[in-house]
Parts: sequence; structure tokens; C-alpha cells
Amino acid sequence: MRASVDRILTTHVGSLQTLEYADPEQFKAMSDGHLRQAVKDVVQGQKDAGVDIVSEGELTKGGIWVTYVNDRFTGFEPFAGRDGAPLLPAAQDWLDFPEYYENLRRGVAQHREFVCTGPITYKGEKAIQRSIDLFGDALGDTPRGDAFITSTAPLSLEPGRCNEYYKSQEEFLYAIADAIRVEYRAIVDAGFLLQVDDAWLAALWDRVGHAMGLEAYRRFCALRVEALNYALKGIPADRVRYHLCWGSWPGPHARDIPIRDIADLMLQVNAQAYLFEAANGRHEHEYSVWEDIALPDDKILVPGVISHCTPTVEHPELVAMRLLRFAEIVGRERVMAGTDCGLGIRTDPQVAWAKLSSMAEGAAIASRKLWGSQADA
Repeated sequence: MRASVDRILTTHVGSLQTLEYADPEQFKAMSDGHLRQAVKDVVQGQKDAGVDIVSEGELTKGGIWVTYVNDRFTGFEPFAGRDGAPLLPAAQDWLDFPEYYENLRRGVAQHREFVCTGPITYKGEKAIQRSIDLFGDALGDTPRGDAFITSTAPLSLEPGRCNEYYKSQEEFLYAIADAIRVEYRAIVDAGFLLQVDDAWLAALWDRVGHAMGLEAYRRFCALRVEALNYALKGIPADRVRYHLCWGSWPGPHARDIPIRDIADLMLQVNAQAYLFEAANGRHEHEYSVWEDIALPDDKILVPGVISHCTPTVEHPELVAMRLLRFAEIVGRERVMAGTDCGLGIRTDPQVAWAKLSSMAEGAAIASRKLWGSQADA
């Protein structure tokens, strides 16, 4: 994976949409020809916006970072529920702001839940190969080493799925890891960077962590980081990006766990780059925690410098300021510009492209301040 050797490089979390194809449901029934053009459009849009490390916008999985895998695993059946109770308790944020969330949920489709009734295996080989082929064809002169495909961490595949087949939750977790590692390997073997999305590591705190207490929750997460590293076994760290966020839903997020409490767990993931929220009003101040956390020399931070939570297009000078904060703490070569979360579902496509362009402009401003005229060469 390239580092910011002579300028701040730019990337994003993965999810994007084009103006023509703004509804994720369209992609499920889209012909290969139409999807091929959509992927080309989204790749070209990133190049035009000045993004260095690009994705296929998650278009080949319908733009949904976690539910796409429902069709790629065996061993699960739809969960009918017991007395209407969901598998996960309500978030504390929902309980604190009930009127806000009641209005937010109106008209929003609820995710299905599943029960494991048999062996978990991966059956998505054709689907992931389709993503690889369409993305590869769309890259043009961009090398595959500057392109990433997203997948999901075992921890973030666990919520919403209950176990009625394996002897223990840990065995169930590792069965998920065994299955998803097939997808990880396919992405890396095709020459792409692998991005592992793991929103639930932080977001589950708001569902179960408060009741568990911090130390118990950290042990819960540590086991799941071990399962992720098990799934990543044999994949070089410099081929892996790890994305952590607080769930990305539009809401108060007043109960989010501080990154200080989980940063060391994040750094235990066998990845070279770490993408995390750093641009929204709940987490922007947390850049200062890196003054106290020893970042290993071979690691790269990719803080979000633009947010999906607001339609306001961040000014390039603000982007530059956010990047300079991190560069001054961990060094300019170990910082890359990113986004808080995926822009595809939460952000109007026209606004998303403007945000990415502003990110690239801001990275150029920061680069000139960090490298001088050399950054323009």
C-alpha cells in the first residue's frame, strides 16, 4: 500500500453512488452491461475528484456494506423472532432520544435477522469474482494496488445472527471467520487492497457495552479482533485497510464509546491502514488521543476529514487543518485523507462528489504546507 511519501494521498471508505444510479435496489436486478457502466462511472468520478486510492463504490453489492453477505453464506435461515423481540437490544442513544429516532425510522426498511441452523460456508465465489472483474475492467491506467474492495469483519457479521447450531458462540464466530476469509483471499489474490469494515466494534457499545462495563466489553471485542486476525492469516498487513466507525446512522451519537477506549484494539488488527471518524462533531476532538498512543512505524492513519452526516461541503482549508493536526502528531508520511464513513447511502450523490473534490483540494493545501513546492511536482 502506498504511503504519503511526497504529498498527502486521498481515499474514502468505499460506498458511493452515481447521479444516474442513486438507488441501491437498482443494482440487485441490474444487467452486467448497466452495472459495468455504473462501475466505470463511479471510478472515473473518483479520478476526476482527485481521489488516489479508489473503490468500485460498493455498487456490485448494492451499496450495502453488511447485508450483501446474506446471499453469500450457507447455514442461515430467516429468524422469526421470539415474542417479537429483536436479537439486539435498543441502542442507548435511541432510548435517550426516542422522538428523534421514531421520526427517523418512519419509512425505513428494517434489516432481516437470521438464525444459524447448519454449517456456515462461503458460497459467494461468483459474486466476488463479478466484483473483481467489473472493477478491474473499470480501472483503466490505475493499478490494482491503488484500488480497494470492501468486505466485512466477523464481529460485524455476528449481530443480527443467532447461533442454534454450533456448541458455543466462539465456535460460531470462528465459523463466520472461516467463511469470510474466502472473500478476503479472493480480493487480495486478484491484486486489490482489502478493506475490512467493522462498524460494530465501536457501535455495539451503545447496544450491549454499557450494561457489560468497559473491561468486559473490551474482552468481548478482543476475542473478535483475534477472530478477524485468524481470518486474515496469510494476508500481508500492507494489503489490508481496516475501517472502524460508530455505525454511521444520522443521530445524536451521545453514547458513542471514546476512541481512546478502543484504539489499542483497533491497532491489534493485522492491517497497515486504519480508517476512522474524525470529522463530525462527536469525534473530531479525538485527534489529540494520538499524542498519547504510540503508533507503530509501519502503520498509516486515515482519519475522516469530510463527514457523511451533513450536506455541507467542507471547505478545503478545514480539510487541510484536520490533516495537519494528525501529521503534526504522527508524521506526514503516516497520514492519508479519508471520509468518516461511506458516502453512498447517507449523502446525495452530487454532494458526495463535491465533498471528495474538496477533500482532494484540502489534501493539496496540507501537502504544500508539509512538503513545500515539492508537493506540486
